[in-house]
Amino acid sequence: MGFNITGDPKADAVLDTHTFALLSGMMLDQQYPMEHAFRGPAKVLDRFGSLDPAQIAAADPEEFAALCATPPAVHRFPGSMASRMQALAALVEEKYDGHAERLWTEAGSGKDLLARVMELPGFGKQKSQIFVALLAKQLGVRPEGWEAAVGAYAETGFRSVADVVDAESLQKVRDFKKQKKAQAARQAV
Repeated sequence: MGFNITGDPKADAVLDTHTFALLSGMMLDQQYPMEHAFRGPAKVLDRFGSLDPAQIAAADPEEFAALCATPPAVHRFPGSMASRMQALAALVEEKYDGHAERLWTEAGSGKDLLARVMELPGFGKQKSQIFVALLAKQLGVRPEGWEAAVGAYAETGFRSVADVVDAESLQKVRDFKKQKKAQAARQAV
């Protein structure tokens, strides 16, 4: 299955081709529109010439931050996200020999997979659950117990990037998030 998250076929093809791109896009998906976050890895590939975790981890931090900040920036906080992407690349290189997919192909269970994802820089519990749901729903990665590991994100619906397969589903996810944000604001009053 090809990803259709970014609205840009070239950027989606990068997600399809490079597992580190998928991981990086998810890491960048915070305080930034999701389709822009998932376009970030394609920008890095265009500017840096590689999405190899070893090369990204070894890059000069100032130079890597500068390429991430070049308009259009990789993220609204390009410096901190460049640093986090290098930390992510270093961990993938160290623990998985540079093969991001080993994170999920070698997980023994949904609980194990969730724990592995939660070790990544920039991945809290909710983001980790969403990423595991994305792997299950869009790539068919379903280790035993994955539904329990991701909770409500396993359900059918339009809750997160795991449910985005086209422009219509992206809008439904946006509407869901907007509704949840408004609900939280009302409860805070």
